[in-house]
Amino acid sequence: MSGPMPTLLDYFPPLEPYLNLIYGDDDLLVFDKPSGLLSVPGKDPSLWDSIRHRARQKWATAEMVHRLDKDTSGIILMALNKRAHGKLGAQFENRLTQKSYVARVWGNVEADEGLVDLPLASDWDNKPRQKVDPETGRASQTRWTVMEREGNATRLRLIPLTGRTHQLRVHMKAIGHVILGDAFYADPEAFAAADRLQLHAAELSFTHPTTGELRHFTAPVPF
Repeated sequence: MSGPMPTLLDYFPPLEPYLNLIYGDDDLLVFDKPSGLLSVPGKDPSLWDSIRHRARQKWATAEMVHRLDKDTSGIILMALNKRAHGKLGAQFENRLTQKSYVARVWGNVEADEGLVDLPLASDWDNKPRQKVDPETGRASQTRWTVMEREGNATRLRLIPLTGRTHQLRVHMKAIGHVILGDAFYADPEAFAAADRLQLHAAELSFTHPTTGELRHFTAPVPF
């Protein structure tokens, strides 16, 4: 679910905390990534700062297993060796991990839960945006549950059953409740309603590549 590539003029990643390590062992690292920090360096030298760059300053072999949008905060997993990377990556590819996000969306969501089942494709005229496309889109599903109604906003728990680019952001827009602070998909009022994208990767469960144990991690929601 990678996000837009920033330019030097608008890339000011947070420096405090520089790295927020939730867990680490000989095989993997679990971080709580702040909003505003890239997962991996951009092509432009000005975009070198990223969670991968910061991790490699201490763990030289650290490699991404998955990514989060620049403006999405929360749990991100890295592997420390090729064996662990292969096993963890296969779990993501085969949908054997469990992920949940917390989002604040525009408006009052009437139902208490639902499933968005809408195929997604690149919006080639407006890259890197994505769009619902019944003809050429790839199957995409997101489960959602209302956590709290907050006046003209609703706090949702989002569970992506697939992992398409911008999936959660486009699916929420498609049901008429765009994520607050979304620079790509929100109208001006919903964008201005928050000082950052209100999307956070709150929970991640996976099988440890060495011990075979089911591991579950959480990161507190910062909004």
